[in-house]
Amino acid sequence: MKVKIISDSTCDLSPELIKKYDIAILPLYVNMADKVMRDGTEVVPDDIYKYVKDTGVLPKTAAPNISDFLDIFNEWHDKGYSIVHFNISSDFSSSYNTACLAANEVGDVEVVDSRNLSTGQGLVVLYGAELAAQGKSIEEIKKACDDITSKVEASFVVDSIDYLYKGGRCSAVAALGANLLKLKPQIDVIDGKMTSSKKYRGNIDKVILNYVGDKLSGRGDIDYKRIFITHTKCNPEVVKQVRAKIEELCPQFEEVLETTAGCTVTSHCGPNTLGVLFIRK
Repeated sequence: MKVKIISDSTCDLSPELIKKYDIAILPLYVNMADKVMRDGTEVVPDDIYKYVKDTGVLPKTAAPNISDFLDIFNEWHDKGYSIVHFNISSDFSSSYNTACLAANEVGDVEVVDSRNLSTGQGLVVLYGAELAAQGKSIEEIKKACDDITSKVEASFVVDSIDYLYKGGRCSAVAALGANLLKLKPQIDVIDGKMTSSKKYRGNIDKVILNYVGDKLSGRGDIDYKRIFITHTKCNPEVVKQVRAKIEELCPQFEEVLETTAGCTVTSHCGPNTLGVLFIRK
């Protein structure tokens, strides 16, 4: 049995990982200056930073339409593959529901709601790809991945909440207060939804290292197979320090993977956002 793993572009996996695990990517859309472009192929994060700087307006993201899903499902189905497709959390996008409609039409397709975004979703995708390589059926892969979504620990610390404000995810009063106090919120993805659980204060470079220490210190519940460092346009030296901090606190990790967040996370969080994402036991 041949199984093809497909994910929408919000998984934020690097080109190297996509190639290594033979994953097909279905882009979301980004609407910017009345142009609709495909995430990662026709528009990249640097385009978003420039657009926001020039206009003061955030681009809008949109899910693939049913024709997009039908095209990619039929493409791989016609090649003799069964398919497991992974989506950004259904609480963030209509992508999951549309994928399910297309899967029902094509047949031999299972759809996994990752209950996450960015490499929180990417962790579930890689888990599914490893199961596919072991020869598991699409039903077995879906069940195992559905079971693991609640164990993914995904969070980010944000330098400025300007992007969150422009995107309507916090009030003007909250944005003003946070900026005046130089607060850096930690955003957690819990049960498929984003929430702010903690606020740091000070220089973002120091805040990022404090956040990493808080996430990893004194833990006994971490699956040490892999951890992602995922960021948006962060200082390379800070990313290097984060890697060193992880290796200091949790040398047991078999893989420490760095990726740059794509257009979806960029458009919501802005530059100098960084997260460490992993799976709990």
